[in-house]
Amino acid sequence: MMRVHPLSILTAAITALLVGCTADTDELQGWMDQQRREVKPNITPLIAPRKFDPAPYSSAQAVEPFSAQKLSVALKQEARQPNSLLAAELNRRKEPLEFFTLDGMAMVGSVTKQGRPFALLRVDNLLYQVKIGDYLGQNYGKITKITETEIALREIVQDAAGEWIERPSSLQLQEKAR
Repeated sequence: MMRVHPLSILTAAITALLVGCTADTDELQGWMDQQRREVKPNITPLIAPRKFDPAPYSSAQAVEPFSAQKLSVALKQEARQPNSLLAAELNRRKEPLEFFTLDGMAMVGSVTKQGRPFALLRVDNLLYQVKIGDYLGQNYGKITKITETEIALREIVQDAAGEWIERPSSLQLQEKAR
């Protein structure tokens, strides 16, 4: 009895399949050619773009709305008003901690010296000692009260109507994460 190798059976089967597939390609090619002739694509024509007419910029010589000069003029006018909260703040020299935002400060402790409370603030990895009456933050914040866990201050900010008002604010003691 003759033994047939399984690989030769597999090769014969693949060859038979390929021969069978090539026989129907002429019929398939004919059908595809007929479909191409009969089917007409429906393409909508493109709309021509509108002509762009640039408008000349006429405000180049006007005052820039966000200029520092315009802001300083407005602040000086506000300071000239007799009962303005801002008048006293503009006439004094700024303290070093007024150049930092309150978000960038952290209360890390408090001490009492000669019966007066002091707070320890960390700003840019430096420690500062502050007392009641000192200023900090960019909104004219003045410290009004210091406890073991909090620094209370009042800030002067503009409300929605543009009026300068006092607003209470505080810094809480930051406990170190372990």
